[in-house]
Amino acid sequence: MAIVAPIREEPVLRDEAFSMLSEVCGDHRWQIFEERGDLDFAYEMDAASRFRCNYLKQANGYGAVFRLIPTKIASLEQLGIPPVVKEFGHLRGGLVLVTGPTGSGKSTTLAALIDYMNENFSRHIVTIEEPIEFVHQNKRSIITQRECQVTRPSSRSDSKRLCAKIADIVLVGEMRDLETISLALTAAETGLLVFGTLHTNNARKTVDRMVEDVFPASRQAQARAMLANSLRGVLAQLLLKRQDGTGRIAVNEILIANAAVSAIIREGATQKLQDVIVSGKGQGMQFMDDAIWALLQQGVVSPHESVHESNRQKPVQKLPPTEEEHLGDAAGAVPDDEQRARGNFTKRVCPGSEMNDRASGPST
Repeated sequence: MAIVAPIREEPVLRDEAFSMLSEVCGDHRWQIFEERGDLDFAYEMDAASRFRCNYLKQANGYGAVFRLIPTKIASLEQLGIPPVVKEFGHLRGGLVLVTGPTGSGKSTTLAALIDYMNENFSRHIVTIEEPIEFVHQNKRSIITQRECQVTRPSSRSDSKRLCAKIADIVLVGEMRDLETISLALTAAETGLLVFGTLHTNNARKTVDRMVEDVFPASRQAQARAMLANSLRGVLAQLLLKRQDGTGRIAVNEILIANAAVSAIIREGATQKLQDVIVSGKGQGMQFMDDAIWALLQQGVVSPHESVHESNRQKPVQKLPPTEEEHLGDAAGAVPDDEQRARGNFTKRVCPGSEMNDRASGPST
């Protein structure tokens, strides 16, 4: 859990903030910040201290956030990512999307996947980031890392030409606009293996965001066709608080594209993707709520955390009958002592859910 504490008793004055912040980012970036009111960049103090920095202007003056970036890249095993995710690194082309809300560890997971490919394959990997976070050293592969500046309109075009000429694998940082998403789809269709990130919580929302939220109506049919042909998988990720208070753990939804997924995307019937994921366990697919439920059964996360993070479309199946049992009671049915003795009652798990758990025998 984050600890909020004052830097000192007196507030930091504007001149002091100006002096400290401008020294870190340099004159050129400070000028950009003053013009735009927002700035993202990476700052490296030494070999062991690297930060992702965000400057902002707010009601009380200047503000800044410094997020520590580990200098050692963790492996997929160390992060607890399902082994099937390694198969994305064996692909020869197509589009793989890693998604999740801000701070869910998307960049960390992607860095681990890039490092896996770097150790096992001889390829040229180009990353296009804003800013560069994890710094990769060449192992079996050659890695070219480019920082794409929003203030330079030509930088994305330069990166596109670079990728078309020399890259085998392309990592596109945040896919936030039409130009970036169009670039990724086109690159994937031309035979490159493209990895990208989006701020979505599950596979269905990811597909909707790639098409309906970005492309104008006149181009959506074409975008669906391109995505249906090029998409190879979606890895959605959340970070859940561990019940013992020792930190957080990653939990994933995994969609592996097959003929059914391609047909669903082409039709625009994304509500069917959940059924494909649930029925695709044998192929390595994983539904987010099932993954959360597994952690709940193991006692890794609390019932509070699991209910809060689960999708409302399919709430976590049922809570264990511990001291947290009143969470179900708060949603409606509160069994009396006689009902408890018979073990024959109905309890709702999640407010607004249509799924009730009916116990046919004594609760355990």
